Amino acid sequence: MPDYPRRRLPQHQLPLTVPVFQILLSLSDQDLHGYAIIQDIRERTQGEVELTASTLYAAIKRLLDNHLIDELDWRPTRGEDPRRRYYRITRAGLEVARLETARLQRALKTAREKKLTPKRA
Repeated sequence: MPDYPRRRLPQHQLPLTVPVFQILLSLSDQDLHGYAIIQDIRERTQGEVELTASTLYAAIKRLLDNHLIDELDWRPTRGEDPRRRYYRITRAGLEVARLETARLQRALKTAREKKLTPKRA
């Protein structure tokens, strides 16, 4: 496991908010700019999670401050918006996302044991 300052250990970042977890999921397999993150989340969640630009960028600021994502050094090519910023998940971000996934799996297991999951069609 990478060396983290005590206050930034991955397990100390949990639980994640829905927007933060969804952003990390979006970046887990590709680098994206802000609007592409919003679109990816909307598509993956079938519209269940819709982030506004202000929610997205507040979460991105926290993720950057906690070193869970990095902003890429990106130069626009012809026709691309020079204001666009691309983001990449860090190793610490991947670890936090994995820990959050495990936490959610444990919660789902408990819900199943208590017969709280919806009936399948």
